Amino acid sequence: MVLVAGIDSSTQSCKVVIRDAGTGALARQGRASHPEGTEVHPDHWWTALQKAAADAGGLDDVAAVSVGGQQHGMVCLDADGAVVRPALLWNDTRSAGAAAQLIESAGGGDPAAGARYWAGATGTVPVASLTLTKLHWLAANEPDNAAKVAAVCLPHDWLTWRLAGYGPGSGKDGLAALATDRSDASGTGYYSAAEGAYLNDAVSAALGHVPVLPRVLGPLEAAGRTPAGSLLAAGAGDNAAAALGAGAGLGDVVVSLGTSGTVFAVSETPAADASGLVAGFADAAGHYLPLVCTLNATLIFDATAGLLGVDLPEFNRLALSAAPGAGGLTLVPYFDGERTPNLPDATGSLQGITRANYTPANLARAAVEGVVCSLADGLAALQAQGVAARRILLVGGGAQSTAVQEVAAALLSAPVTVPQPGEYVADGAARQAAAALTGRFPAWAADAVDLPEGKDDAGVLARYRRFAALYA
Repeated sequence: MVLVAGIDSSTQSCKVVIRDAGTGALARQGRASHPEGTEVHPDHWWTALQKAAADAGGLDDVAAVSVGGQQHGMVCLDADGAVVRPALLWNDTRSAGAAAQLIESAGGGDPAAGARYWAGATGTVPVASLTLTKLHWLAANEPDNAAKVAAVCLPHDWLTWRLAGYGPGSGKDGLAALATDRSDASGTGYYSAAEGAYLNDAVSAALGHVPVLPRVLGPLEAAGRTPAGSLLAAGAGDNAAAALGAGAGLGDVVVSLGTSGTVFAVSETPAADASGLVAGFADAAGHYLPLVCTLNATLIFDATAGLLGVDLPEFNRLALSAAPGAGGLTLVPYFDGERTPNLPDATGSLQGITRANYTPANLARAAVEGVVCSLADGLAALQAQGVAARRILLVGGGAQSTAVQEVAAALLSAPVTVPQPGEYVADGAARQAAAALTGRFPAWAADAVDLPEGKDDAGVLARYRRFAALYA
């Protein structure tokens, strides 16, 4: 049996799965935690990867390895290959002002023109999460550190590089060995997925100079080998790896309910949305991955269950016991602000309250409907960019809720399938490792449930959109 390893280095933890390259059967797995915070030294990721790999029985017997990692994180290396400063993660918002400056500058003082420029150049309008805005922040706030930057890479790039045996002391030759893939490069803000090229002028304008940038590998190319001889695949950004793990193909839209929500599609054409709602990323298989991200998903369920004094299973039961539409009760779930639409200072609202409908069951139902409605708006934004949703793949921890499944089947405008729960990012990385080894992506069998198609007879989505429009 030929084994491959998939690694998911996420914000919270590192997970390793080891699978049969031919069938995808799980052989063993391991996990280790990452420290909290939006600024983390990459050494913590390396330590966690080693612990997770050891927990999974080690990597010495695997033929190929691939790393899927959290996108956008800024890892700066000096000329010797040492980390210049702790990495700023995707959820670090200190560069929001830098993002606004980049947009305004590109438009000659006109933000709308600047947004159109960036959408056309990279497919994505700058926001605080992107690597480019973090480099601009670094140059303005830590000029001494900015001057030391000889190379910039992303979390998955850096871990792949470390697995190849490089690190502090590697020098010029080591920096030249840095590699990434187009899915993760497309989330930097200085790479055009449509053109397949870095925008060096954008990097220079943000940082003050152009450092070494990782070479961008194709889906089946290898980044090198580990000291033990395992092939290192190109790796991927976490959403692109999750698409591989969930078995998403052209025409599929993945709707993921975790702490935050994401809606992304596998598409033949790149996206360029000047409104900033849709990020024009690439996928890990040679296509494109237009993506929408919302800030509020399963945490809304946690908060509502806590308010009602029930656990999540009882919350789910309550939501199912209420009629569709929750008696007219509508929750707009912008509890932590919102990214789609871009309302960072917004708060949530509960609309349509009467003495008759203000019940625990209706409140639970309204919470589920509100979150799914916000994701339906994300789907609509993708469709406005030309995405044809043939099928919805409902994934993430929240997807296992029968209440979520019922509401999603009624409100999302395509057939809904729920794949078997799994470590989608790590599984997708393992699938990519097998592809790098064999020259093609394996068709690993995966169990899934097709949900009965529902209808929005209660007008839930229209009522939600009427109340959400009050934020405009």
